Amino acid sequence: MSNRKMKTVYIDTLVDKHIGKLGTKQREDFEEELRLDILGHKIKELRKSKNMTQEQLGDLIGVKKAQISKIENSFTNARFEKILKVFRALDTKIKFTIEPTL
Repeated sequence: MSNRKMKTVYIDTLVDKHIGKLGTKQREDFEEELRLDILGHKIKELRKSKNMTQEQLGDLIGVKKAQISKIENSFTNARFEKILKVFRALDTKIKFTIEPTL
């Protein structure tokens, strides 16, 4: 076993170095994409927990299965009203936190 000392590197340091520092366009784009990815993942998780197919969810809100797939996999910039319809169809309470940037 090696006696080498491990160096701690924080995720914020890596993101700053490889994506961009806070306030840069690259960082803002990255964080927006990450939020959309999390939203899509949550929709998929909720749909599956209700034993619902993408096609069934699409039928509930008036879109095709492919549109649900795109939303779940963050391949689309779905309109806000469409996302709200998805959450309503999944009978889910929605909470948003809005924080001003300083």
